[in-house]
Amino acid sequence: MQTPSKEPKSSSMTHEQEEEMLHDISKLQEQVQQMSRSQKLTEAKIKGMEAKMDDSKTELKRDMADLKTDLKTDMDELKTDLKTGMDELKINMNKLLQEMGTKGERVLKETHDENKRNVNHDSIDANVGSKTHHIPKIDMRKFDGKDPATWILQME
Repeated sequence: MQTPSKEPKSSSMTHEQEEEMLHDISKLQEQVQQMSRSQKLTEAKIKGMEAKMDDSKTELKRDMADLKTDLKTDMDELKTDLKTGMDELKINMNKLLQEMGTKGERVLKETHDENKRNVNHDSIDANVGSKTHHIPKIDMRKFDGKDPATWILQME
């Protein structure tokens, strides 16, 4: 089924209508050009922002690598300082234990010497006739196994 074709009506534009249409077309062309320029400007801005983001990303990666290196260096220094501190602590603890052992021996020797002196005085007093007997005070430590000085004194 075909529709009968109508012959196009010949449109006769007036000169004013033709100028108005040309003016509208000119305006549309100008708007298209303005949109094209705006789109190109937007694309240029986007490319500029992408470049800045890439630069920032590269700089951030470099900063992160630097921070990682600095952190590793600081941790290594801290380990070294801690090891040195621990070694010094061990040395000082050994010195302290040796001094405590030496002082413990001195205490025993002094107590022993004091006992001899007191015994000698007691003998003298006994010979002279004095009835006062002096018993030296003995250092009786409570031995719980935790005090290194007690261990040292017990071993002697």
